[in-house]
Amino acid sequence: MTRERAALLAHLDAERRHVLSAVAGLSESDLVRPAAPSGWSIAQLLNPLSYDVEIFWAGAILGGDEECIELIRDGWSVPVTTGADAVARYRRWVRRSDSVLTETDLDAPPRWWPPEEIFPFPPFADARGCVLRLLVETATHAGHLDLARERIDGRQHLVV
Repeated sequence: MTRERAALLAHLDAERRHVLSAVAGLSESDLVRPAAPSGWSIAQLLNPLSYDVEIFWAGAILGGDEECIELIRDGWSVPVTTGADAVARYRRWVRRSDSVLTETDLDAPPRWWPPEEIFPFPPFADARGCVLRLLVETATHAGHLDLARERIDGRQHLVV
């Protein structure tokens, strides 16, 4: 593993742990009650991390995985069954993504890119851009979860 890959994956792992820390110890009722200023619950905030980040960027784009391509959804509109299901789904897709990321050549082009009518953005030149996008999206959503968690019980994730 190159130093670059190791650094990127270490930062991604830290942000994923941040996400799971933000939801740790919450009851089912805390996971599904509105907590963000938008009225979204913690479980609803986890769905985009599963669908729009792990399934889309890692599984479909980087991995070219047919199951992931079929599962692509707007994670913001996926209905939540339970908070526990949302957490378990996220953990499952992180594990699947890790297997893709350990085999990904950062200099290679993405293995799949959605049609322009679905995703009207030019493809990244290499997998590195996709991994960076995965990292940025995960870190951004971790911050959203921090704010929602603070509204639930006052817990703050302090970054020093």
